[in-house]
Amino acid sequence: MGRILPKEDLLVRMQRDLRKANTKDPTKVQWAMVIDIAKCVGCHACTIGCVAENKLPPGVVYRPVLEEEIGTYPHVRRRFLPRPCMHCMNPPCVKVCPVKATYKTVQGVTVVNYKRCIGCRYCLVACPYAARTSDFGEWYTGKTPDVPGKIVGRQAAAKGYEDKPAVEYGKTWPDRGHGSPVGNARKCHFCLHRLAVGMLPMCVTTCIGRATFFGDRNDPEALISEQLASPRSFRLKEELGTLPSVVYLK
Repeated sequence: MGRILPKEDLLVRMQRDLRKANTKDPTKVQWAMVIDIAKCVGCHACTIGCVAENKLPPGVVYRPVLEEEIGTYPHVRRRFLPRPCMHCMNPPCVKVCPVKATYKTVQGVTVVNYKRCIGCRYCLVACPYAARTSDFGEWYTGKTPDVPGKIVGRQAAAKGYEDKPAVEYGKTWPDRGHGSPVGNARKCHFCLHRLAVGMLPMCVTTCIGRATFFGDRNDPEALISEQLASPRSFRLKEELGTLPSVVYLK
């Protein structure tokens, strides 16, 4: 058994690669993600971790897990495909934004400037991966009543989660109902606020099967570079020429 198990947890190595990347000139770093669908068990831990990390409201999901039934009876099985934003190197969403609220950082991450976004949702239509959603200001506890004299109610249920301000992009956004990001287009941003303090994206750390890899693809010694070089690698909708930074392993 000792010969089968890796010498160290893959998260430890990716964390070390991340620390190395954060010491480099930011313009020399290009973030990328690899998802091994042969390892994904469809547990949705990445989805829930992302929702909790970014305080996502109803209808806003950055990392859904798509399910597909493959094979022919009686040899049938389920296949799972986590689908974050692809962070395309040639992103259609950037081209259609009329106010330049969507743009790419020097490290290759496609982001949204909430203060500039006008909520036109052109980018939602342009994205061929359906990786964007619009925040309409809804609450999970919106229909939960508050009854006088009772301990539980909407306010108590929302306390500690929905009433907490989001910290996306390293900024503290106001609590829900008081401006951005309500009314804006929202999407996966590789947890830039976590990367800035040396932490891996939440979806990477919560993946129980270590099916998600992340790092600087410009570092030939990084684990992410090994995964990108795999003959099992493929990109979604490569024929569109979007050049996704999220790569899958068959």
